[in-house]
Amino acid sequence: MANPAPRRDIIAEIRALLRGAFKATLATTMADGGGAYASLVTVATAMDGRPILLLSALADHTTNLGADNRASILIEDTAGHANPQTGPRVSLLGEIEPSDDPHHRARFLARHPAAKLYAGFADFRFHVMTIRRVHFVGGFARAVWYAGARIHCSPALAKTFAEAEPEILDHMNGEHADAVALYGRNLLNRRGKHWRLIGADPWGLDLRCGQTTHRLDFEKPVDGIGALRAELVRLAKVARAQ
Repeated sequence: MANPAPRRDIIAEIRALLRGAFKATLATTMADGGGAYASLVTVATAMDGRPILLLSALADHTTNLGADNRASILIEDTAGHANPQTGPRVSLLGEIEPSDDPHHRARFLARHPAAKLYAGFADFRFHVMTIRRVHFVGGFARAVWYAGARIHCSPALAKTFAEAEPEILDHMNGEHADAVALYGRNLLNRRGKHWRLIGADPWGLDLRCGQTTHRLDFEKPVDGIGALRAELVRLAKVARAQ
């Protein structure tokens, strides 16, 4: 039996799954007592790592959350595996609450620009999950539980990055568009000409080319804006060398 990966590597895998996710399965409890209910949702992440959802008040899962806001979100990356059971997946358990935070709105719409068509409708509202427990399965003999606090970053670090993110994105897309394109083509090995940076957090970057979003994870997390700038410069040098 293979030995499980070191704990720090598993935490990194969980964060990569969460921050790279485009969709997820949301499990709630039926408000009418009918039992468990699973639904497909689109997802983004707040700067602190919490999942962000845009939900309609007309949807059953929103009605369920109004009666009991405890829920679970399943995120998986098993499509490329002949046996899906060998692929990584993570279940997040916690409470989901409505959010009027403009940062949550901006992060979600950056990842799902098509949602701008209905995000302003009266029956739609952004929601965020506070993660209490995490269950990660990375394949056979790789299953572990963690407290949700292991996944969230510190409020101070999240606040710093959330405040700086708009300026960083404007600067990189305006002054260093060539470097952003190199990240996509040379580091992610993806084709395309019109690359844009749409997100920057302590663990990596979110890039968009056409209608597709891609995740570029750092080798190790950065602990401040100065360290982020240094990492952006380093990545550009690596990309140019390739």
